[in-house]
Amino acid sequence: MATVELKHISKVFSNAEKKANKNIPAEATHAVSDFNLKIADKEFVVLVGPSGCGKSTTLRMIAGLEEITDGELYIDDVQVNDMEPKDRDIAMVFQNYALYPHMTVFDNIAFPLKLRKTPKEEIKKRVEEVAQILDITEYLKRKPKKLSGGQRQRVAIGRAIVREPKVLLMDEPLSNLDAKLRNQMRAEIIALRDKINTTFVYVTHDQTEAMTLGDRIVIMKDGFIQQVASPQDAFDHPANIFVAGFIGAPAMNFFPAKLERVGDEYYVQVEKLRVKLADEKCAKLAAKNVASQDITLGVRPSHIRVDQGGDELQGTIEVSEMMGTEVHLHVKHNDNVVVIIVPVAGSYEKYSKYLKHDQKVGFSFDGEACHVFDAEGKNLEA
Repeated sequence: MATVELKHISKVFSNAEKKANKNIPAEATHAVSDFNLKIADKEFVVLVGPSGCGKSTTLRMIAGLEEITDGELYIDDVQVNDMEPKDRDIAMVFQNYALYPHMTVFDNIAFPLKLRKTPKEEIKKRVEEVAQILDITEYLKRKPKKLSGGQRQRVAIGRAIVREPKVLLMDEPLSNLDAKLRNQMRAEIIALRDKINTTFVYVTHDQTEAMTLGDRIVIMKDGFIQQVASPQDAFDHPANIFVAGFIGAPAMNFFPAKLERVGDEYYVQVEKLRVKLADEKCAKLAAKNVASQDITLGVRPSHIRVDQGGDELQGTIEVSEMMGTEVHLHVKHNDNVVVIIVPVAGSYEKYSKYLKHDQKVGFSFDGEACHVFDAEGKNLEA
């Protein structure tokens, strides 16, 4: 078993802590507020959000590197608030690798086992097993300066997993790698979780990492949890405008609109465009007795279609990005820029008319694609 539970966890930085750590902004006070989460055995949970949202602070509290101001932290149902980091049976992989430059790869990986006074033969066996899992056997005699960024990160992961911790914490481990290596290491981390018997808690600001790695993702803003869900649920059913705009690339488009209730049916209206919501969405809104009101309407770029004629919305192309299989149109609509993804489907000529700057274009969407948010930004279907 390796469960982790955070109950009403909060972190308030004191003036002394801010003075001692220059990485803490001077204005920072409540870094994390009333954080509640239960992580199951062998689950892979990703904390994601913009810089300063409290995700790394939360990870450091789990590790014991940051003191908890309020709340209770449990690992395997044992409260560990006052337990030393070395006694929590966790391991952590940092953004900057934190390898010992004077040691070989073998000695870097073996270091935590040597601290535990593990027998030499056992150390050799465990290090070689980990090196094989991470495909770094040929580098065991090298020193870190002779390795690439991706290889160094594998060594850092190897050092963390060699002693078979209950919980593996990873703090932005891929942020120092280039795009190609990040993609490769993401795939390797996915494969790694099937090879080791541990629970993962992973921190990133990159929503692509969160979506591809996590069983569940915890979206944070200003120290508060905004939503805990599977990646697909967070994408399909965002709890609020912040989650809707943060999860998904390109980001969701938003329009001021009106929601109109007619019996148990609902319509959204943006300017002259009036769209009936999908039956499932109508049923959810009717069950909550949602009234007609002003709303913010959200529609993802891939769900907007380019139209000709009718009551569609009108705009002017400011930028067009040819992405190979699709064109990303940045369309000026009133005071907003709306992003529309147009699939090319192998016919560049067919869509070349959308690549002209200042080209007028009409666009619309279906009721299935609509997300409706109230004046406070809450998803009315949630």
